[in-house]
Amino acid sequence: MLNSLTTSFISRLKAQDTAAWFELWETFGPVLRAQLSKWGKGRIGAETVKDLSQETLAALSDSIDRYDPAKGARFSTWLLAIAKHTLGDEIDRRMAQKRGSGKRAASLEEGWMGESGGRSPDGIYEAAVFRAKVYAAIRMVERETDFTDFSVYRMRVFDGMSGKDVASSLGTSEPTVSRRLTKVRDALRSRLGEVIATYSFTEDELEEAERNGLPLSPNKGDDGLFDDAIADLYLKEIETRREEEGAGLG
Repeated sequence: MLNSLTTSFISRLKAQDTAAWFELWETFGPVLRAQLSKWGKGRIGAETVKDLSQETLAALSDSIDRYDPAKGARFSTWLLAIAKHTLGDEIDRRMAQKRGSGKRAASLEEGWMGESGGRSPDGIYEAAVFRAKVYAAIRMVERETDFTDFSVYRMRVFDGMSGKDVASSLGTSEPTVSRRLTKVRDALRSRLGEVIATYSFTEDELEEAERNGLPLSPNKGDDGLFDDAIADLYLKEIETRREEEGAGLG
């Protein structure tokens, strides 16, 4: 059964809530564009990839009622199924004369969506989906917190500066840097938990943060591991988005 955050978000999509659509596009648009481009193998251009990723998100809202929790399919797997179906329709349209020589695009009702205990068929794609969730949570916290607080976290964690250097740079004390760091870390844990819950169809997805070194329960002993893990994921996502922009997909 879908959790309350997920069902609330889907309801907003169906009500044509512009903010919800923008949130979904901002979070998973880059992942879908990268996957569609990979599948297209040069047969479709960057603009078509962008159009298809938007069509995929629209199809998600239209077909969410057909999701069967009993199959155990993850949100990411369901999204991938719809993306594959959308791309297949486009390739079929462009290459109708060759349709008889290849396999037709997958139907959204096909059983493969629930295979392998609900795991996505592509580990690279699955990792990209999780990074997108982490990036979304970071951006939320950046918008919501005090500029100086987030700057402390950015310098200390993402830029790898020492507490002493951060304090010197900002003209403050190390204890103040530590307090600001803790404040932003706590906000990130909270927001990340909400983002993961919103886009989770299975218990496996809800446990992703822990598996990726991001324990969401406040525990001072885990703070260093949390910061290291979130920095690694954030920097990988930034690099991925830069590469996408360079390829004309951004």
